[in-house]
Amino acid sequence: MKLPGRLAAAIEVLTDLETRKRPASEALHDWGTSHRFAGSGDRAAIGNLVYDALRRRASHGFAMAADTPRALVLSVAVRDWGEVPDALAASFEADKFAPGAITPDELARLTSDNPLAGAPDHVRADLPDWVAPMFAETFGETWIAEGQGLTGRPPVDLRVNALKSDIARVEKSLKRFAPEHAPLVPFGLRLPAGARDARTPNVIVDEGYLKGWFEIQDAGSQAVAAFAAATPGLQVMDFCAGGGGKTLAMAADMGNRGQIFAHDSDRSRLAPIYDRLKRAGARNVQVRPPEENVLFDLTDRMDLVLVDAPCTGTGTWRRRPDAKWRLTPEQLDARVGEQAAILDRAAALVRPGGRLAYVTCSLLPAENTGTIAAFRARYPDFVPANHKSLWSAAFGDVAVPAGLRETHLHLSPNSTGTDGFFIAILERKTG
Repeated sequence: MKLPGRLAAAIEVLTDLETRKRPASEALHDWGTSHRFAGSGDRAAIGNLVYDALRRRASHGFAMAADTPRALVLSVAVRDWGEVPDALAASFEADKFAPGAITPDELARLTSDNPLAGAPDHVRADLPDWVAPMFAETFGETWIAEGQGLTGRPPVDLRVNALKSDIARVEKSLKRFAPEHAPLVPFGLRLPAGARDARTPNVIVDEGYLKGWFEIQDAGSQAVAAFAAATPGLQVMDFCAGGGGKTLAMAADMGNRGQIFAHDSDRSRLAPIYDRLKRAGARNVQVRPPEENVLFDLTDRMDLVLVDAPCTGTGTWRRRPDAKWRLTPEQLDARVGEQAAILDRAAALVRPGGRLAYVTCSLLPAENTGTIAAFRARYPDFVPANHKSLWSAAFGDVAVPAGLRETHLHLSPNSTGTDGFFIAILERKTG
């Protein structure tokens, strides 16, 4: 397929999204299934067009005075992919698979020198208008830049598994991808995102992955796992373990010494952990699936309880930009309620003198500082740890990020080059 045909396909997928209100991944999968003639390169290019359009839907829509699928895709082709408007229009005339001819009004908008002149701040930040004040509350003067930071293509980050390998060996194994060192974390490697129709590297077929030398994990996720400080010999609970990414990271940090209990309330989310533990050689992990009273024997026993709480996922909008435009205030409220209930259950496991680490991949204050403030009002025996001291202990001379405070830590694409994360560590008083 040539570019005009790929643009037409992207318009078709975006129209399907708009009509059927479903995730972009599902719409793209179904398009590929029903268009078998499209090769892997075509499918990658169409996916890139769709996700690029969704990441900057507000600004592309403003620039084109319409946020229709066609307007968004045309704007992406010119402003993100570098196509020359006149040449693009000519290519449409020569390709029978192209969308309809570019109109004079579309051409004028595509050639504008200042497409965002007069745009509201939330448009410049590419955020839903109701979310913008929350970003301003979290980030202050830099909130527009923080929103813009979520509009770029994300890299593929890897965590080298110290139980089985080291950075040098994994770099050599993946040298065809030219890996770089990831920010913040000592065992992180990064495969930067390409431009235009570049494909995402398929590292799960690599020999090193199959042998358990590395896992796919964003550097921000690696950083909060390290910041929680699961050291050898501790009794640790990963309360919302999901597929086990942070469980595996903590097992490596602990050198398989001590004990990690991995639990999740959803069996389907927990299911992948068994194979991942085996592949990684993590031997100090006991999986506790959701059963009645399954954690009762651990009450008041844990040195560290990590709660990677379900959240709106605003910090991962680079990877799931369609979720940005589907999020509603009602969904946010529901997540906050879930987080409070989860923290109530997790708090009972922390021993006196132990720590509770609360993590979200959200950048919204209601889910982060708001949830922690409400928890502390219910549980005054939990007090904030000194996060600046924790940073020094975990990362040494690594530059302190702008989002580090005495009581919590924010990571974000704009400030740390990672997905967006929040972590607050509380200590339970003794006596």
